[in-house]
Amino acid sequence: YFKFPGYLAPGAGLKFEDVPNGLAAFSKVPLPGWMQMVAFVGCYEGYLGGDEYVTGEPGNYGKGKFGLFGPMTDAAARTKSLNSELANGRLAMMAIIGMF
Repeated sequence: YFKFPGYLAPGAGLKFEDVPNGLAAFSKVPLPGWMQMVAFVGCYEGYLGGDEYVTGEPGNYGKGKFGLFGPMTDAAARTKSLNSELANGRLAMMAIIGMF
C-alpha cells in the first residue's frame, strides 16, 4: 500500500508512515485532525451540498450517475442502478465484517 511522505501532524512529530493500517489508525490521528475532518464534512453538507435532498425522495439528488449526467429519466435503468447499489452495499458490509 502507498503512504504519503511527510508529516501527518508536524506539531506532534507524527509521520504518515508511523500510522498503522486498519482500526489501529484511529488512535494515532490527533484530535485536531479529527476536528478538521468533521469541519470539512460539515461545511460541505451545510453549504456546498445544496438543499436538493430536502424535497423529493431520499437519495435522489437529481444529478444522475456519478453526479455528472443529469437526472435519470429511464425508470428501468434507475431501478437496475438502485438494485446494483444495494447489492454492492451488502457485499461491502459482509467484506468489512470479514475483515474485523
